[in-house]
Amino acid sequence: MGRYYLGVDIGSLTTKVVLLNEAGEVVAQTFSRSGYSGREVAARLASSLLSERGIGEREVAATVATGYGRVTFTADREVSEITCQARGVSHLFGSARTIIDIGGQDSKVIRTAAGGRVMDFAMNEKCAAGTGRFLEVMAGALETRLEEIGEMALAAKGKCPISSFCTVFAESEVISHISAGTPREDILAGVCESVAKRVAVMTTRTGTEPDVVFTGGVALNRGVVSALEKQLGCRLLIPSQPELTAALGAALFARDLHAG
Repeated sequence: MGRYYLGVDIGSLTTKVVLLNEAGEVVAQTFSRSGYSGREVAARLASSLLSERGIGEREVAATVATGYGRVTFTADREVSEITCQARGVSHLFGSARTIIDIGGQDSKVIRTAAGGRVMDFAMNEKCAAGTGRFLEVMAGALETRLEEIGEMALAAKGKCPISSFCTVFAESEVISHISAGTPREDILAGVCESVAKRVAVMTTRTGTEPDVVFTGGVALNRGVVSALEKQLGCRLLIPSQPELTAALGAALFARDLHAG
């Protein structure tokens, strides 16, 4: 009977679960909106992953939880999201030295050494500006689907600057631009640039060293990726599923517990 290792990342907006086998290979992974209780969502996701693959709970040798809701979930160990991000990204990109993570409610810049050891970090957690929530608010104001923002921004013929870093004031700016008849694509290009500028300011506190990896759900937004690459003057590496890297790191730490 093989052993498995579970990584659970309970974020403010999304809960992610990754299951590894003894060889450290990803057996299954999934995510869902956290909703009212991220703990319950995490338990349901983990149970479904195991059930679908005919794996019994006793075959899970260790579980590590991370994210905002990690203290609510019964696990063998709790590890900070920053540490798990660094571990997960290092596993995927051994050359990574800077991680930019934009989640639902916060954004982070993490400097790492070889092996994913955290050297320094900066975090924006007091304001929704420069986060996934910021993009959700702007998408609502522009009556645009969140997943369409990136492509529409890239199709812009101009760029409408959004000067305010505050989400509330930025939304007011967007509404003013709408009233003035500014093309939606141009406004969205400005929105993506606003996110990129916010993150670029954070990098001045930590510095950046290649390779730079972009994680979090916002990394799927090609408009933000393009704007951020221009702000930083470098190419960004993006995992195939950038929203799952912290959960992957948690699963790897769970594997370490058994190995230790």
